[in-house]
Amino acid sequence: MPKSLRKAPLLSARDRRLCHESIRAGSKSFHAASRLLPRDVRLGARALYAFCRSSDDLVDDAGNDGRASGRLKKRLELIYDGRPIDLVCDRAFAAVVQTYHIPIEVPLALIEGFEWDEAGREYRTLADVKAYAARVASTVGVMMTMAMGCRDRAVLARAADLGLAMQLTNIARDVGEDARRGRIYLPLEWLADDGVDAAALLDIPAFTPDLGRVVERLLREADALYDRALTGVAGLPLDCRPAIRSAAFVYREIGREIRALGCNSIDTRAHTSRRRKGELIAVATLTPFPMRPPAGEPADPSVAFLVDIAASDEPVPPRTIDAKFGRMLEIMGDARDRQRRMHLAGVQRG
Repeated sequence: MPKSLRKAPLLSARDRRLCHESIRAGSKSFHAASRLLPRDVRLGARALYAFCRSSDDLVDDAGNDGRASGRLKKRLELIYDGRPIDLVCDRAFAAVVQTYHIPIEVPLALIEGFEWDEAGREYRTLADVKAYAARVASTVGVMMTMAMGCRDRAVLARAADLGLAMQLTNIARDVGEDARRGRIYLPLEWLADDGVDAAALLDIPAFTPDLGRVVERLLREADALYDRALTGVAGLPLDCRPAIRSAAFVYREIGREIRALGCNSIDTRAHTSRRRKGELIAVATLTPFPMRPPAGEPADPSVAFLVDIAASDEPVPPRTIDAKFGRMLEIMGDARDRQRRMHLAGVQRG
């Protein structure tokens, strides 16, 4: 698919409706943000979500028998062979990967994250946690970016950052829920540093101030990733920017809610009210978008392999109306900045 063009995946009316119902039932935050996407990208995003949600549910329902990920791999092979099994999520995902030319290595990385869950993998360091987040979350961000017609390396890196940030937020929110299912995703080294006994946490999940400090530390890491990720919005098509910034704002708010609860994710699961989501979406949509290029930092080591798989090194000049308009606004902004600096310099000399 030429980068300057976008097209919607070919889905039946029934499959479109079922994908919509999947995201509406599975994630109110993503559903609200997806409504802001242009129709072509919205269809692809909801089809992506349906497959990822179904895969995650399959692994959770199967427990740790180690079989769910194997079944997912076989289904993925059939999807890429153009012979998806008769499931809405598989048919929809087959249309997505064909339309957007998504390399199979990206969804395979997602399934690898599920394999780690089945194996009961431990995460000793922040780098270990990020490696997991890269697979179960950044893969989705990278595929979404490809669905928007963008394979620019810097934009993909920032999309992967957003996936990391969201997954760290998830981990901070679900400490109690995960522990009751026999899982810990907080860095074990951090728990030890703050005197939290990981085995005791699994045995009897209970909140302590020490555990709260670990949760707060993870939220700080997520905040730094959100800051960097949001610069990537400027590299997306104009009509996709409100939705992605809204999703980031709404998800980041979960971290603020966790802090409002004293970082106690054992006894209460933080959530954002419908009214607050509406306020955040309004801010994300109505606040002018910066026209500066995405932050140029290299991809986080945990997601570098995804960026390498998905990125195209071919330079792409602004050819669409959106891109040309964005470039014009950027030039106008630079001119205003120069005039402001000259005015201030004149005032100081006077």
